[in-house]
Order: sequence, then structure tokens, then C-alpha cells
Amino acid sequence: MALAAVDVQNPLLGETTCGTLLHQLQKIWDEVGESDEERDKMLLQIEQECLDVYKRKVDQATKSRAHLLQALADAKLELSTLLASLGEKTFVGIPEKTSGTINEQLAAIAPALEQLWKKKDERIKEISDVQAQIQKICGEIAGSSVGNQAVNVDVSDLSLKKLDEFHDQLQELQKEKSDRLQKVLELVSTVHDLCAVLGIDFYSTVTEVHPSLNDATDVQSKSISNDTLARLAKTVVALKEDKKQRLQKLQELATQLIDLWNLMDTSEEEQHLFDHVTCNISASVDELNVPGALAQDLIEQAEVEVERLDKLKSSKMKEIAFKRQSELEEIFARAHIEIDTQAAREKILALIDSGNVEPSELLADMDNQIVKAKEEALSRKEILDKVEKWMSACEEESWLDDYNRDDNRYNASRGAHLNLKRAEKARILVNKIPALVDTLVAKTRAWEEDHELTFMYDGVPLLAMLDEYAMLRHEREEEKRRLKDQKKIQEQPTTEHEAAFGSRSSPRPASITKKVAGPRANGTPNRRLSLNQNGGRSMSKDGKRDNHKSLSPMKHAAIGKEDAASRVSGTEPAPTTP
Repeated sequence: MALAAVDVQNPLLGETTCGTLLHQLQKIWDEVGESDEERDKMLLQIEQECLDVYKRKVDQATKSRAHLLQALADAKLELSTLLASLGEKTFVGIPEKTSGTINEQLAAIAPALEQLWKKKDERIKEISDVQAQIQKICGEIAGSSVGNQAVNVDVSDLSLKKLDEFHDQLQELQKEKSDRLQKVLELVSTVHDLCAVLGIDFYSTVTEVHPSLNDATDVQSKSISNDTLARLAKTVVALKEDKKQRLQKLQELATQLIDLWNLMDTSEEEQHLFDHVTCNISASVDELNVPGALAQDLIEQAEVEVERLDKLKSSKMKEIAFKRQSELEEIFARAHIEIDTQAAREKILALIDSGNVEPSELLADMDNQIVKAKEEALSRKEILDKVEKWMSACEEESWLDDYNRDDNRYNASRGAHLNLKRAEKARILVNKIPALVDTLVAKTRAWEEDHELTFMYDGVPLLAMLDEYAMLRHEREEEKRRLKDQKKIQEQPTTEHEAAFGSRSSPRPASITKKVAGPRANGTPNRRLSLNQNGGRSMSKDGKRDNHKSLSPMKHAAIGKEDAASRVSGTEPAPTTP
């Protein structure tokens, strides 16, 4: 047999081989006396068993080769998959040649696969980080807490293009986050300013919207969700509306305070205590940004003050009304207009005590009367100024008459030169009296025609005063001429005649100029002229001369006062009528 021949040719090397075993088996067969037939059968069996072993080994080798080929195919597929996933067409570590044994080919591909796997892991981490940031910002915008939620990365597309897309998306979200954060900060700042003006606690207000909006927290950690923005915007609208209502309330209180102050003549010191209230009476909602300007306690303080002044108003009304009445009386006194002050004050008391008229209406009416009185006084001013000049000239005329009667006026006594200068000026002034009276008469008549009233001076018609002054002046001038002519006739008068002539040469019966210069009870000059001669002409109520009737000074004054009373109750504004 061939197997036996091969094994026999092999030398005995001291180790067990197929030949040595076969040789031992033949020896045993020889000793036993085994037949050739049995020997052949046994050898065939041995040979079949050897074939079975070879077959198994071949099958195993075939399977191993198939596994290696599959591994090589898988490696190539993995290589192409990784390249496709990473978005790369080629890779530097991939062998260009595919020759050699299977193991050699696997060994050649293995480094490239390892590098690609590493690159894949790195790319997955990059994409995962970007997606985590995107997921976090999306959660912040949505207002949901993401926490440590795992990110699912699509490994089928790990290309740079995909990574860039994620980066672009992240940048857009970061920009949106920045814009939202800026909007949140602006709204929080607006809430802060509004809370400051309204005197409201800022921290509790924004904490109610979202706890992260408190200034004590990090800016980047503030909530930027839609809900937070909506609630912030709603809070701003509510605070602005509250600001508008408080400002309106404060301005109403400021107006009431000013009205009460004006009504009660409150001192500036007391008014200054509420400057912080009245200073905003005309401010707009957007202009008012002073901290605490609209605090609730400030508004309540103003309300308390308005209530206090309102209660105090009624008790001070009489004092204030009488003060207005005194001002009105002073205006009429300066304008030489007579009024019934007692009746006016009694009427004020009756109106206040009755409660039928609002104090503000009463004072407003009195203020209106004061305005009208000032207007009337202004319309009389030009005439009154000329009356003053006329009366001053009459005083100088009276002094000049006394000076001319003084026989010692030219003596070198102390002050004589001053009296001489005054006399010179007085003569010039006296010479102007007729023209001044004519001008005064013309202006007075023009005033009366314009106002359709009689111009009264301390209850007496001014034209009557001027008319009688002109009449008396004319009579006095006639008397002077008569005496002068009488002097010429008596060329050498005796001493007795001179004495008699002296007593008759000054017949000025209580000269009108003396009356002009006479003092009043209150120390001011008595400007009213009166008649004291029985033969003089007088004035009727309508201001015209009456050549048939003579009036005494008392009757003349009565006529003037009747005219003044008619003006107060009739055509002229009553001084106290509310």
C-alpha cells in the first residue's frame, strides 16, 4: 500500500507517526496471525477515516476562507459606508491596490477603517454638541426644561455639510435668543422705571412674571420664552395704565389744591410743601419719569390735604371775601368813586351764611368785579390825573393869594427868597388854570358821552365842581377889577378909608381854593369843591346850569351822592354782587 510504503521509507525519528503506528499494527497482526483479508479491510477503514478527517479540515478551511472573504467584504462595505456617512469620496489611508492574500487585504484596510471610525466618533460628538445647544435654545424659547435629555444623532449623515447646517441653525437660534434676551432686558428695564415712578417693589413684580428675571441672577439665565415675553408685555401695559390713572388722579388733586390755595390765599410756604404734586400738573405720561412721583402714599397725602383744605374753606371764606371787598373798596377809593361799603359787606355775609352760593363762584364774581373796577379806574385815570393837577394849582393859587396879602413879603427875612421863587412859579401855574379847566371839562364831557354816565368825584359830579369853580373864579376876577377901579377913584385915601377898603378888598368868602386845600379826616387832601355863596349859580342833577335857583353846599353834595348811588345800583358794576 502507498501509505505503508511512505511511512516505511520514513526513518524512525523517535516520534509517533502514521508509519510507526502502521508498522506496530502489522507486527501485531503478524503475531496474531491476522488474515490478509482482515488486514485489507482494516486498512481500508483506516484510509476512510483519514479521508473523513481531511474532508473536515478542508471544510473548516473553506469556511474560514469564506469568513475572511466576508470580513474583507464587510470591511470594504464599512469603508464605503463610513466614507459616504462622512461625506468624503476618498480617504488618504485607503490602499490603492486590492491584490494579495485575504489577510493581507484585511491588514491593509484595517488602519483606514480605524481612522475613519475615530473620525466618525469625533464628528458624532461635534454634531451632538451642536444639536444639544440647538435643543437647549429651542427649549428656552419654548419655555420647557430640556435638562440632560439625550441627543439622537443621525449617523447616516455625518458630513461637514450637515454639520454646517446645524451650525447655521445654531447661529440663527443664538441670534433669536440674543434678540429675545435684549427684548426681555428692555421690558424689564421698562418695568423697573415704571415701578420706580409708581413706588412699587420691582423685584417682587418681575419675580411674579418669572423668577429668572430678578437682577440678582445671571443675565444669560433669564427666561426668553414666549410666555415670559407675553407676561412681561402684559405687565408693562398694566403698569402704564396704572401710571396713566395715577397721573390723572394726581393732576386732578393738584388742580384742586391750586384752586383751594387761590381761594384761601394760602401762603407760599404752605404751597411749597406740595411742589412735588403741583409740578406735574401739566406733565404728560411719557414725560413723567421721576422716581416716586406717582407713589400711592404721595397721592393719598394729596387727597388728605385736599380734604383738609376743603373743610377749612368754609371757615375762611368770610375772611377771604372781606379781603377781596377791601381790595375793591381801595380801588374805588383811589378812583374817587363812592360806594356803600356797609351794605356790600352785609350782603357778603348773607350770601356765605345762606350757603346758596359756592365760595368759588362768589370769589370768582368778586374777582370779576375787581377786574371791572380796575378797568373803570383806568378809564378815569387821565381825568383824575388832571383833577390832581387842577387841585394842586388851586392850592398854589390859595397860597399865592395869602402871599400877596402879606405886606412883609418883600422884607429880607429868612426864607423870603424861597417864597419869592415859589410865588413866581405859582403865578405861572395859576395862569394855566383856565386852560387846564377847559381841557378837563372837554375830557370829562367826552368820557360821559362815551360811557353814558355822569363822572362823579367822591359822590359829586365833576362837571358841576368845574362849573362852579369857573363861576366863582369869574366872580372873584370881577371883584378884583371892581376893587382896582375903586382904588383909582380914591387917589388919596385916608387911613380909615384904607382900613375899610382893606376889609372890603378881600371879600373871598371861604374861597374855593381854601376848600380844595382843606384836609380830610383821614389826612388826605379834600378834593371836593363846594359852594358857600348864596348868590352863586348851581348845577342840577343832569349837570346843567340853573340860573334861577341857588343851591347850598349840602344840597349840592346830596345831588352828587344820589348820582353815585345810582351808578352803584344801576349802570355801574355793583362792588359785592356775586
